[in-house]
Amino acid sequence: MSLTVEQIKQRNQELITEVLKAYPEKTAKKRAKHLGVYEEGKPDCGVKSNIKSIPGVMTIRGCAYAGSFGVVWNPVKNMIHLSHGPVGCGRYNRGGRRNYYIGTTGVDTFTTMHFTSDFQERDIVFGGDKKLAKIIDEMEMLFPLSQGVTIQSECPIGLIGDDIEAVAKKKAKEIGKTVVPVRCEGFRGVSQSLGHHIANDSIRDWVLDPSASKPMDIQSTPYDVAIIGDYNIGGDAWASRILLEEMGLRVIAQWSGDGTLAELERTSKAKLNIIHCYRSMNYIVRHMEEKYGIPWVEYNFFGPTKIAESLRKIASFFDAKIQEGAERVIAKYEPVAKAVIDKYRPRLEGKKVMIFVGGLRPRHVIPAFEDLGMECIATGYEFAHNDDYQRTTHYVKDGTLIYDDVTGYEFEKFAEKLMPDLVASGIKEKYIFQKMGLPFRQMHSWDYSGPYHGYDGFAVFARDMDLAINNPVWNMTKAPWQTA
Repeated sequence: MSLTVEQIKQRNQELITEVLKAYPEKTAKKRAKHLGVYEEGKPDCGVKSNIKSIPGVMTIRGCAYAGSFGVVWNPVKNMIHLSHGPVGCGRYNRGGRRNYYIGTTGVDTFTTMHFTSDFQERDIVFGGDKKLAKIIDEMEMLFPLSQGVTIQSECPIGLIGDDIEAVAKKKAKEIGKTVVPVRCEGFRGVSQSLGHHIANDSIRDWVLDPSASKPMDIQSTPYDVAIIGDYNIGGDAWASRILLEEMGLRVIAQWSGDGTLAELERTSKAKLNIIHCYRSMNYIVRHMEEKYGIPWVEYNFFGPTKIAESLRKIASFFDAKIQEGAERVIAKYEPVAKAVIDKYRPRLEGKKVMIFVGGLRPRHVIPAFEDLGMECIATGYEFAHNDDYQRTTHYVKDGTLIYDDVTGYEFEKFAEKLMPDLVASGIKEKYIFQKMGLPFRQMHSWDYSGPYHGYDGFAVFARDMDLAINNPVWNMTKAPWQTA
């Protein structure tokens, strides 16, 4: 028997109350602010966000260093990104994401390589400035085709006070290339979100603004756009770029999946910035709007409903030629999307999903699930700000359970009570829920699949959700509520 909206709200509120009973009073009071039930018509989801995680409670967040190195800077393929500090952080961060790129690794692309200053005890005591300068010289000798260097600070650098800015300025003159110091020590801020902001500011100060007065390295056109906040996970940016170019636009830069230093430098000449991951890149598009008068628009290329809506929204910034191009692209791919829906919707209709990821996914993927007849019953972010939850109100239904920076305990208990057909979250949660007998998709890097963006990506997305939910292996195991 299906529940009414009011019954769903009451059930979810009671579930929150029940979960909070497990905590000490002080902790329960703090966590209560991060858990809520969405009420239609409210300006946001009614939860607090971007607040320090409670010590001792398992969180799924990363640090500022991960936000700068792992998300924003490392996908810039023809620069060397040096993890300045102990080897561990860089080694862990290097292999975390699948930022596809075109090029020859170790010659003109360096995304999947790991460069570290490998701090030892003596470096903590005596400082690492001289070591840093020597490493940059060595990298220049070994990899002369690199177009520049970023210095990604780990925690000890901020603690001992290394002057990475002075080293960067000195070495930039000596080697004749861009050298960017990034003060992204992991202890800064409450999550990786501050690392995004710091990385954006370093691009602004050391790359974008200094190059703005230079002529663009390619001939300008009225239809130049930049893809901002797409990291080309599993080829996402390529799938998106196909649609933009088919409608008549020219992509002059990708930030930062499969991107280059030259693309970052030419972005101040774009006619429109189109931003996919609002959380990680809204800072830089706002700067370009204020300083260079470049408008920006947020878009969503998950699922045919939002793809068509986004293409029309992007086209509205241009003339009739581009608007007609958008309609032509939508008409071309409509039968493709319909074929995917006709195949998979009967197998997925009515299935319920719980989502918990970072960036934009907790809201942007909801329409793609709905295109397949699935329902989002709960969602939340690892490191959102309040404006993310404001934007989420356009995607969720009345009564949806909302959780910010959800703890491992809360997430498991919510799943036990809500009994979803699918959990869509990150690698840290994957094996917990699979051992609970729940189908799972890893939504940070598409579980080694992808792309998920664009019409090509929607076909992959639908196939993967069907493979996860309807895999016969689930007939051989039972969820806790099925065995109780």
